[in-house]
Amino acid sequence: MKPEIKKRIEQLNKGKVPSGYKKTEFGVFSCDWVTDKKLKDIGIFGKGKGIPGDKMQSEGVPCVGYGDIYMKYNSFHFEEARSFVDEETAKESQIIKKGTLLFTGTGETADEIGKCVCYNGNEDIYVGGDIITFVTNQVNPLFLAYQQYQSFSLKKKASYGQGHSVVHIQKGELEKLNVAYPASLQEQSRIAEILMKWDKAIELYEKQIEALKKLKTVYLSVMFPKKGETTPKYRFKGFTDPWEQRELGDLGSFKNGMNFSKEAMDKGYPFVNLQNIFGRNVIDTDNLGLAEATDTQLNEYNLLQGDVLFVRSSVKLEGVGEAALVPKFLENTTYSGFIIRFRDESNMDDNFKRFVFGIKSVRDQIMAKATNSANKNISQEVLNNLVVLLPSNAEQKEIGSFFSQLDTLITLHQRKFETISLQRKVLQQYLLNGIVRIKEC
Repeated sequence: MKPEIKKRIEQLNKGKVPSGYKKTEFGVFSCDWVTDKKLKDIGIFGKGKGIPGDKMQSEGVPCVGYGDIYMKYNSFHFEEARSFVDEETAKESQIIKKGTLLFTGTGETADEIGKCVCYNGNEDIYVGGDIITFVTNQVNPLFLAYQQYQSFSLKKKASYGQGHSVVHIQKGELEKLNVAYPASLQEQSRIAEILMKWDKAIELYEKQIEALKKLKTVYLSVMFPKKGETTPKYRFKGFTDPWEQRELGDLGSFKNGMNFSKEAMDKGYPFVNLQNIFGRNVIDTDNLGLAEATDTQLNEYNLLQGDVLFVRSSVKLEGVGEAALVPKFLENTTYSGFIIRFRDESNMDDNFKRFVFGIKSVRDQIMAKATNSANKNISQEVLNNLVVLLPSNAEQKEIGSFFSQLDTLITLHQRKFETISLQRKVLQQYLLNGIVRIKEC
């Protein structure tokens, strides 16, 4: 970062206005930017119509429903519609062209109301009801779309939201949104171009991560035996023996976790909760909670390297029975009563344990036995009778190492994605108030 940019940011963080900048009611901007306009001053609002959800189909005339903006367009702009209707339904709808901004008029919360995307494709498409359209010929539409995610725009839209279970925003409120932009259309366009390049890089990382996850799913399906079989489709060289069918209860012991009182929480010793397990195959040891425990409890509910923790109770069926490995001895650490500890006594490979309890044949057994009350639950008995297929310890090590390395690769890509996403967010913030100027990029 150039010294002059860093200086301006430091001044802003201290509540000061840098030289060459002005303070407005909605933020600090470069003195040569236009800041006295509202959206209604620079364009024309319209309204989508028609396109009920039951009329959408997989092909036909391209269209956008208001739900699509929430579910299908996670970026600030899009070039191709991802929904379609027949020609008769399209005729009853509203046609739009490239450069049109689309705002959602309905949402579940005030914070998400008025979500905006810019249609940047070349063919005409149609938009349905509960979408408010905006067309400008004075400001680059992509620039405006990005600006809708600046804090001053988000806060203003949230303040206009009306309703509780369903929140609405009207065209009249959107008309009052502040805008700020460089007078030069060329500078507006360059800012949009820079942010779009970052968007492409982020999209590439997302696709790489998704591809790696799909690859992992494929490998899991062919490197573990399918239901009714004793050997996998693909194996490492040198392994030919059939896998051995065992019940988990024959391989180790189980223990339910501790039930903590409300008064015992947030103080005392580290403890593992459900959130340290969900979506993982290794316990998240960096974000453990705290709970009081006696010396006896610390000994009785201890966690050793190689233990596996199963989710005993979950609101959602897919969460029950999720399993994660304890990667190291966790000194003076206990675990929640919503968790069952499995302590292996058969010398299974630790990395192999990370993956064997997540394969389809095992997950199907667990979910089929889950009981249904306020939550979905499993018991020690379910886990005791859980059938798993085990290869030799040597083959376990090969399989565990392979998937562990694949997980590491996915994690590295995810971290890069998070880093570049944060960098882009900061750049957007300062490009869209003129703290960073194009010539300085």
